Amino acid sequence: MALLTRVVEERTDLTPGDVDVLARVTQEWSLLSDLSLSDLVLWVPTWNDAGLIAVAQVRPTTAPTSVPDDVLGTFAPRGRQPAIDQAAAFGRPVTLRDIQFPWVPSGVEAYPVRRHDRVIGVVARHASAAPRVAGQLEEIYLSTADELFGMLVEGGYPALGAEPDAMGPPRVGDGLVRLDAAGRVEYASPNAVSALRRLGHASDVVGSSFPELAARLSHRPGPVDETLSAVTSGRLAGSADIENASAVVIVRGIPLTRRGVPSGAIAFVQDATDVRLRERALMSKDATIREIHHRVKNNLQTVAAMLRLQARRAGSADAREALVEAELRVAAIAVVHEFLTAEVGERVDFDEVVDRLIGLVSDLAPAYAVGDVVPVLRREGSLGSLPADLATPLAMAVSELLHNAAEHAGATTIVVRLIREGSRGDERLLLEVVDDGRGIPEGALAGGAGLGLSIVSSLVTGDLLGTCDFAGSDEGTRVSVRVPLGGSG
Repeated sequence: MALLTRVVEERTDLTPGDVDVLARVTQEWSLLSDLSLSDLVLWVPTWNDAGLIAVAQVRPTTAPTSVPDDVLGTFAPRGRQPAIDQAAAFGRPVTLRDIQFPWVPSGVEAYPVRRHDRVIGVVARHASAAPRVAGQLEEIYLSTADELFGMLVEGGYPALGAEPDAMGPPRVGDGLVRLDAAGRVEYASPNAVSALRRLGHASDVVGSSFPELAARLSHRPGPVDETLSAVTSGRLAGSADIENASAVVIVRGIPLTRRGVPSGAIAFVQDATDVRLRERALMSKDATIREIHHRVKNNLQTVAAMLRLQARRAGSADAREALVEAELRVAAIAVVHEFLTAEVGERVDFDEVVDRLIGLVSDLAPAYAVGDVVPVLRREGSLGSLPADLATPLAMAVSELLHNAAEHAGATTIVVRLIREGSRGDERLLLEVVDDGRGIPEGALAGGAGLGLSIVSSLVTGDLLGTCDFAGSDEGTRVSVRVPLGGSG
């Protein structure tokens, strides 16, 4: 895709819409290559119409390659490849067949790809030179490939609007079922028969209605799956599951048309029992992890509430202040676990975590106000999503720095700045807490930092393998924390 886009920009006058059509073709053509037992090369015309240039190539997994060299980027001037030139000039496929073997190309064939009645590319088919068509399966492969090539020329393949399958395009190694226009099975490969037997079907498949067979074998709880009926009848390009207590089989269907009229379909069936079991195990694991984070968050919030109650009953100002600071530290960890409760995976939106911490410290800010001036706290910038093992100590550091600034700076404004520095592979996180208060008195850190700043230093340099710098003046204080992305231990 990257080469296709770059070559189009440099050597052709194709539009972004044209590139999208060509990209859609190359996303699906590995199946076409395997069915046709052929190498496929996509050629696009140059801007000055002097020839064509190769922008994509795929080799079959079902036959030996006939194009062993990489031809990407190769320029073919007009006249060098007659079949490709004719397809590009006249917008019609150029095929070469022996009358005794009507499904087997006897030379390089070319199929134009059109958009808005204009040829934007040509797919060259280089059939394998090895002997083939050993039986009915190969004949089905080749006849189906011919129909798909015809649909490609007509613009019907790949189907417009079809969503890419999460498991990738179908493979001919999966079971193949050929359907007629009524949805009845004309042919089922041995792998297809084996997959259906896993579901409990013991009789012959050929001649049966495939949508009725799928509905009978599927015992999934809940309403009838309309998608399954549409896919197995050949009315819809897409995928659906046939599931019962014995197995899970994925069915991926491709409707076939001739000159726009439905002529049947092919369906690929794959035993996905083990895949679905692993997916469900992962879903169960994710749910369990979220539940653990939820319970940890609840327990931490309970501890924070107990510290708050104890602070109200404290007999001295020092004890009360220590309990309030402990409550804030516990609450900071609880905030991270709260976000992990809602997220799938072990990552959190750190910007939202900082916003919550600002809210927690803002609730305490009036107690530290100088006169009638209550400090205003805000966030600037963004760090986005971070791993939980990085977000938790970083959140505690932010909490300590905000609390320290609110309590001691005498500031009117406290800003948390979040910045990503460097490039991929050497990315760093910069977190700054800046206030406009009285600044750090000279020599204040010489005798050792207080508990809050000691916690920050320990978290940043120890856990996160980063650096922490303090800069103070009469205009305020700036604390800069730099952490390598992924540097948490």
